[in-house]
Amino acid sequence: MATRSTIMDTNSFRAEHADALSQDVRKLTDKRSRVLGDSYRLFYRNPVHLVRGEGQYLWDAAGDKYLDVYNNVASIGHCHPAVIAAVHQQMSQLNTHTRYLHERILDYTEDLLTTVPAEITKAMYMCTGSEANDLAIRVARAYSGGTGIIVSQEAYHGTSELTSGASPALGSGQPLAATTRLVPAPDRYRVDAPDLGIWFANEIQKQIDDMAAHGIKFAGFLADSIFSSDGVLPAPIGYLQPAVDVVHANGGIFIADEVQPGFARTGDAFWGFARHGIVPDIITMGKPMGNGIPVSALLARPDVLAAFSDEIPYFNTFGGNPVSIAAAQAVLQVIREEKLQAHSKNVGEKLRRELALLAQRHSSVGDVRGAGLFIGFELVSDRDAKTPNKALALDVIERLRTDHVLTSVAGPYGNVLKLRPPLAFQEQDIDWLVGSLDKALTAAAL
Repeated sequence: MATRSTIMDTNSFRAEHADALSQDVRKLTDKRSRVLGDSYRLFYRNPVHLVRGEGQYLWDAAGDKYLDVYNNVASIGHCHPAVIAAVHQQMSQLNTHTRYLHERILDYTEDLLTTVPAEITKAMYMCTGSEANDLAIRVARAYSGGTGIIVSQEAYHGTSELTSGASPALGSGQPLAATTRLVPAPDRYRVDAPDLGIWFANEIQKQIDDMAAHGIKFAGFLADSIFSSDGVLPAPIGYLQPAVDVVHANGGIFIADEVQPGFARTGDAFWGFARHGIVPDIITMGKPMGNGIPVSALLARPDVLAAFSDEIPYFNTFGGNPVSIAAAQAVLQVIREEKLQAHSKNVGEKLRRELALLAQRHSSVGDVRGAGLFIGFELVSDRDAKTPNKALALDVIERLRTDHVLTSVAGPYGNVLKLRPPLAFQEQDIDWLVGSLDKALTAAAL
């Protein structure tokens, strides 16, 4: 039997939970089972039937209010009025593809490029992060002449043929590509190394050497700079530079997957990679870019992109359409006008302080780490031995859901609570979240 996927199965509804459901919820889960493919998963043993969202809050069909501490799709807040207005206005005028001229895609691209290093000057658009990472792998291979891609051991980069083959978090039922190699995550909590950056760079070099031993030419290193699926690993700031140097020394490129850490979430910088002072060769982005409207992008150094685009035409019917770009432009404008980067930094720091105080009261909390509104809350059965406690994490997740707080887990052991609310999350929401965590951990210890 295949190992369960850490990002899909760890916190999911399964058939054995059905008898405990209310009649209305059971009716919906049964209908899903009849009409939807069996690959889909629902969160929670008792799935949530959501019908409305506003800012950092959600409401279910019974009218109960929830605090969303997981959603980076509606990154600036559920149903943000600026995005709704921008999409409505553009939809009432025109929606078409990029083979006709239109100002929106050009103006937005110029604006977006002001947020990245000067070396990055070209953009291409898709609908999903999977598509962006798929194209990034194709570009890396065209530029390097190689095929080998390195990712972290619990990475998730998408669901296409190329990206699923470089996404070990999907589980052993989804085989990795023969040209994919894995490096252990740069986990400062668990890795005992004098210099985490040098250690991580050496791990990458080992896998490049292994590729060469198997006749595979190295193409690139693809990473989410906060290593979200590996358990949220933000520190120390700057440690990724030696890894990027090793990648370049071996003829490869660095692809920064910013689907999760990008768009002001980490507070320290607009982009996750920028926290580390590094310049990627390619940047990919997706979900938070349109606040719920499907839009994604690949930004690249022109010489890197040219190796692909000078030879191969690329077209994505809905990628870069005016309606999606209108949503994306509204998101950029809101981030600036509402000062969401500074907000993320300030509120995130206050939240981490409160979580650290909570950890002092509960020995089951092994580590609290994060940047901005992106926090990993690691649970253990033995603090000194740092023994992962997946069972406790899942119990806490379900207790939080009962207390109307929504989040999930991450990391190779499924024991890290991934606290990643919409950036609309406010200081007054901290008490709800921390109080619910306190109750859940107390109850689980009884």
